[in-house]
Amino acid sequence: MKRRYLLFFTLLTLSVHINAKELDGSQPPSLEDYKIGEKWVWKYKGVTTSGEVRAEGKDTKKIVSHNGVLSMATQHAVIPVADIVKPVESKTARYNWPLQVGKKWKFEERWTSEDGTKGATIQDAEVLSFKEETVEAGTFMAYTIRYNGTISNSRGYSADTEDIRVYAARLKTFIKLTQLQGDYSYTEELIEYAPE
Repeated sequence: MKRRYLLFFTLLTLSVHINAKELDGSQPPSLEDYKIGEKWVWKYKGVTTSGEVRAEGKDTKKIVSHNGVLSMATQHAVIPVADIVKPVESKTARYNWPLQVGKKWKFEERWTSEDGTKGATIQDAEVLSFKEETVEAGTFMAYTIRYNGTISNSRGYSADTEDIRVYAARLKTFIKLTQLQGDYSYTEELIEYAPE
């Protein structure tokens, strides 16, 4: 009887530990966290303060086997998951692991757009909360992270920015995104999630 109790307690403890890792954002996702058939669908919309809609539609990502390699298929590319989960060595990355309420860091990203324009996003990041968040795809435990700063590019554009990103560790991605950039606001919300 004592052995059964010990085995049950050990399995229960292991289950709680696994579920806590799944929910608490203590680690970035790993290759083993992704499964073939897993799918995310977001709706997005970008509008100027004058009401001009500059972007609207759906974005889908799905985990597939591409030439025998676990990959993420997007509208424009098929990316090996190993590249997606590659550790980020930068101290100014989008996510600073482990995520914890109150944690602050600097996010910096240098980028080149499809037309060759170079730019930079520099923001102060802070984890505001960790609680249940509801989007069209369901209710998930998630971190709300606020990013405040600037965006600029090689064409002379510069604007203040505020991004609110709601990240669900169990889904390995954000479930809601709100961006304010000058006179433009952009939102993205997860409307469907299929685990596999």
